[in-house]
Amino acid sequence: MPADEVGGSRLYGKGSVTRVRAGRGYAYTPTEDAPGLTARRTHSELAKGEDRSAVLARFVSQLGDQDERVLRSLLNGDEAG
Repeated sequence: MPADEVGGSRLYGKGSVTRVRAGRGYAYTPTEDAPGLTARRTHSELAKGEDRSAVLARFVSQLGDQDERVLRSLLNGDEAG
């Protein structure tokens, strides 16, 4: 199996890509856009930590003013941020 096929199989197993048969191999397509992928990674990292509150507090404390405004807007229910 070619190296890219191995990586694709791993990503497929994780649900990060879909695949369709293309000749003797597969053609892979991402299941999420870049923001969705970043969100998935963030959730994965949070799941690793023993103290989610500390991780989230540290993250929020390091936000810039604009990002903090966007986060506050989203938490208040404004989808557009």
